[in-house]
Amino acid sequence: MANKVRLGIIGLGTQGSMYAKFIKDGMVPNMEIGAVADTDPAKKETVAAEYPGVPFYDDYVAMLDSGDVDAVITCVPHYLHPEMGMAALERGVHALVEKPAGVYTKQVKELNAFAATKPELTFGIMFNQRINPLYQRIKEIVAGGEIGKIRHTSWIITTWWRPQGYYDQSEWRATWGGEGGGVLVNQAPHQLDLWQWICGVPTSVFSKVAYGFRRDIAVEDEVTALVDYGNGATGVFVTATHDLAGTDRFEILGDKGKIVVDGSKTATVTRLVDDEQKLSANMGMEDVRKLFMGTVDTADYYSSEVIEFESAWGAQHSGVLENFAANILDGTPLLAPGSDGINGVRLANAIHLSSWTGREVPLDFDEDEYLTELNTRIAAEGKFPERR
Repeated sequence: MANKVRLGIIGLGTQGSMYAKFIKDGMVPNMEIGAVADTDPAKKETVAAEYPGVPFYDDYVAMLDSGDVDAVITCVPHYLHPEMGMAALERGVHALVEKPAGVYTKQVKELNAFAATKPELTFGIMFNQRINPLYQRIKEIVAGGEIGKIRHTSWIITTWWRPQGYYDQSEWRATWGGEGGGVLVNQAPHQLDLWQWICGVPTSVFSKVAYGFRRDIAVEDEVTALVDYGNGATGVFVTATHDLAGTDRFEILGDKGKIVVDGSKTATVTRLVDDEQKLSANMGMEDVRKLFMGTVDTADYYSSEVIEFESAWGAQHSGVLENFAANILDGTPLLAPGSDGINGVRLANAIHLSSWTGREVPLDFDEDEYLTELNTRIAAEGKFPERR
């Protein structure tokens, strides 16, 4: 193979067009556009005008069979990611699926299992936030034990306000049959991934979810979820699409410190000089008095560091593309392996199922029960076929 991967873009919508532009502008030096596939015939003229010489297909399978591409990215509705990913891998074409990897775990497990039979091919997912150096550093701090064992986590992420017109722009958006959910499957998958990537996969979840709460939609526009990590550690995830001002605040509390991330831009890391329980046990009444009066020397107990990185727009998405191509070309380890995509889908499914049934749901929930509940909602819409 040459020193560049020929990428086939399936779907030249908002995301697909952005990736094509990144490649055209040289932001992904080890990749070129091999071909574009889209069911909209008008996109053929777009490709001819903006990407002269790039083949266009109205059928993605024909593109996969053409020999024009070494790899593909699936910029299509969520339900289609698994089947398109498998179609590519089946034909010896590397696959990068968009987030989320699918809508429900049963279909994502099928994708992962099939990908495992093709170890010679690269299978990735567009978790571009993993390229963010801020979150990479936070993961290092947590994994390195610098703040001790996790006691509690919380993420309030409500920075994606969507007006009613956003939902009204197409028939499939914000539907169970067309999109598979609301904020959990459309806006929040990156945070669901990062939360587990950094803090670990929880054992169970209990949730309170509002469907069509402040918007005329069938799916969720507000979510509050409480997760259990085991050993007494817990976490909270709050998200919504109706907060115009919006908040993005991520906190991780450990036995020996704390991390607070504001706006996904800065992180304040507090490191205790010892385990918090030891500090508590060894603090005399005179120190307690000083603490209450605000005269204690905090340096005796902890130090703080503020972390901030520059992150140019587009660098994270193009970084995933470059890393994906590098894995194909020389075996560079993937930052976002496709098999990791099931974690966020599983948590989103568990949050939905908990709200639908009113009970705490383990992360190894009954997948058939989830699919039955999902199909009940798809059938009520009366617009889309039920899922298997």
